[in-house]
Amino acid sequence: MTSLPAAIQIAAQTATEAASNTAPGGVAGGHSYDLTFWGTLGAILVLLGLSAFFSGSETALTASSRAKLRSRADKGDPGAQKALEVTEDSESLIGSILLGNNVVNILSASLATALFTRALGSSGVAAATLVMTVLVLIFSEVLPKTYAILGPEDLASRVARPISILTHIMSPIVAVVRLIVRGILAIFGIRADQSEHLFSVQEEIAGALAIAQSSGTVQKEERDLLMGALDLGERSVEEIMLHRSEIEMIDADLPADEVLERVLKSSHTRLPVFRGERENVIGVIHAKDLLRGVRKAIREGGPEAMDTFDVLSTAMPPYFVPDTTPLDEQMQEFMSRRTHFALVVDEYGSLRGLITLEDILEEIVGEITDEHDTDAARALVPNPQGDYLVDGAMTIRDLNRALDWSLPDDEANTIAGLVIHMAQSIPTQGQVFSFQGYRFEIVTRRENRITRLKIRPLGEAVVAPSSESAASGQ
Repeated sequence: MTSLPAAIQIAAQTATEAASNTAPGGVAGGHSYDLTFWGTLGAILVLLGLSAFFSGSETALTASSRAKLRSRADKGDPGAQKALEVTEDSESLIGSILLGNNVVNILSASLATALFTRALGSSGVAAATLVMTVLVLIFSEVLPKTYAILGPEDLASRVARPISILTHIMSPIVAVVRLIVRGILAIFGIRADQSEHLFSVQEEIAGALAIAQSSGTVQKEERDLLMGALDLGERSVEEIMLHRSEIEMIDADLPADEVLERVLKSSHTRLPVFRGERENVIGVIHAKDLLRGVRKAIREGGPEAMDTFDVLSTAMPPYFVPDTTPLDEQMQEFMSRRTHFALVVDEYGSLRGLITLEDILEEIVGEITDEHDTDAARALVPNPQGDYLVDGAMTIRDLNRALDWSLPDDEANTIAGLVIHMAQSIPTQGQVFSFQGYRFEIVTRRENRITRLKIRPLGEAVVAPSSESAASGQ
């Protein structure tokens, strides 16, 4: 941060010239400890104190947690509020502190060189270099930075106001320096845009959680829960919806008795109702509403009333949502509408799938099952060869979270989709692929859908997908 050797060399020539005019023995005018000597020494000590102030302030303001400062500001701490304001423009803040720190360090080095040269002659340059290096290193760098890192929020609150004044005073000089720096960076094709942050808040929290998990402070389940909540805004409905091919639906033209039987056999509480073709959804039946309607009809008209009972009279209007809706927005919509069920459509209005509030909550807390879930998720237990049997419709995110893997989910949402994307074809049963450091074996395929796979990590990552022969029996 400092440039002591350079500063001392710059001052050495002037100081040496001044020393040539001193009396023999290096004493100016024959008085070793006159007023000039003590004044110069006092100025050096003051400059070292200012250097310590700048170093500690820089560490405190950059290392302090904005969340903790915000909490203090909300409780009425004016220093914390000022610290938040000062750190908004980090480029101006760092520029002002560095400018002030370098000015006082260079000035103190120059005065020390002049002082030691006056007292010791030409050998004073080496003595000044040694003494100032030790003083600056210990008292202006290590000591204040160590003190600041022990309680950055406390110190940041105390130094925010004077640093704010310093930033305001030095803003013209810092602006010129900033233009020069950006111009130099532009020559090398580097664009410095203050509005673009290298790391988002989510990335900072994710990094902190990863470090905390590796150190044992945070458990994997806790990290997954927190990251699941943070990622809701980055993910869309399309990524977690139940595909339309797997939706259990009711034909509105079926007799009421058959509709009632299907609803009772279903493990789902809400079922879409279509007429003509599955794309034409005209309502959603809630099992409780249907049972109430049937009970009322039988009470009023007897068992024969089921022959004329209108199933749609108990159905709710369908609620459609775009497949690009972020999950956090969709959760808010569910809460405001007081509903838990929505049908997902694409930009052309075609049915793509359905999503429930439970699906979104599962992205945070993991799989939610109850006594009516007949197809509960299988436990991911490896066989003796290390293979995991995985459903093709399982999302890549769920598999990564369950096994702490790192399969890419940029081009596909499900495991089957990832294999098809990497293979650039629809694999046949028994075919084996290796990519991204994992081995994928197609166990079962139904029509054009991959329904079961075996996956295991490899010893070395294979960048390009390589297919093994299906005839090999692997």
